[in-house]
Amino acid sequence: MREGTFSSALHEPRTAVVIGRWLGAALLTCFLTGLLSHLLQEPPTWLRDHLPSRPVNGYRVTQGLHVISGIAAIPLLGAKLWTVYPRLFEWPPARSVAHALERLGIAVLVGSMLLELFTGLLNTLQWYPWPFPFRQTHFWLGWLAVGGLLLHIAVKAPLIAQHWRRVRPALAQRRAFLGAVTASVAAVTLTTAGQTVPWLRGLTLLAPRRPDIGPQGLPVNRTAAQAGTGTAPADWRLTVDGPRPYELTMGQLLAMPQYEAELPIACVEGWSASARWGGVRVADLLARAGAPASARLRVTSLEADGPYRVTDMPAAHARDPLTLLALRVNGETLMPDHGYPARIIAPNRPGVLQTKWVTRMEALR
Repeated sequence: MREGTFSSALHEPRTAVVIGRWLGAALLTCFLTGLLSHLLQEPPTWLRDHLPSRPVNGYRVTQGLHVISGIAAIPLLGAKLWTVYPRLFEWPPARSVAHALERLGIAVLVGSMLLELFTGLLNTLQWYPWPFPFRQTHFWLGWLAVGGLLLHIAVKAPLIAQHWRRVRPALAQRRAFLGAVTASVAAVTLTTAGQTVPWLRGLTLLAPRRPDIGPQGLPVNRTAAQAGTGTAPADWRLTVDGPRPYELTMGQLLAMPQYEAELPIACVEGWSASARWGGVRVADLLARAGAPASARLRVTSLEADGPYRVTDMPAAHARDPLTLLALRVNGETLMPDHGYPARIIAPNRPGVLQTKWVTRMEALR
């Protein structure tokens, strides 16, 4: 704890500022794209009817960027903490009330960042070794981390401004250290981003998913066995509720005009994959039920439970001509793991809301 214990010349403000710029950019990108994902999954009432269905790949891009920037932030945070950790152990730990508050803020900032990034990383693996709900905790930790980051920047603004520009002579060790950090970030990014970026797919050595591997060429998060929908009821009917409610058998659905659309499934874990989906336009089903153009859609799955057994769809998505009640994928009848007998597929929509094993559709005013 004594002065001079940490002897590396890289424990200095200029190195911390350079790493901090990169880390701040990654964290703000991750926060903003994560906030967008949260709003798409649980939109507040004032926003619910204004969510766009285009661009088609909007959620694929933003959620992919969310996971890519979050993974890249992990080695950056490690490098930042290594650069400044002598200050974390300085003695005495508090020289005044203001200094104590500053250090408390740093403790909250570091703790929330570590927890946010590593729980997010484990979410990409669908591993939840903790008792608290991930999505809600992740959301509020994001606000806590970004709030702490902005407060920290405000407190350290004079020091940051002083060391923002490079001065001569530069430390030779700094160049090597920053090069090593850059190489580390590039390595983890290039070997994981292929689960979202098609032209990097051959480099997905560390990615938890290969988007081209799975039943019918697509990954599956929740299988039919897990949902208890491995066998569809022999008397399955699609119920469409509205001013003129009706039911349809599979034969009657297949007799309706059929359409195809090239659409991605983009999941919150960061992977995405495109497929050719075939089925009936949701807009046609709602029109047959006499639903107004402004009607939202509620979709109910055959699965007995699960957080997304019932999902709501904004009117813009429900009326988009690309939104289908899909019966086929890549020219084949849906397998149970992909939602047989029918599933929702819509543009610019989180994968968890692309409801599988659909049994009921209800027009909402």
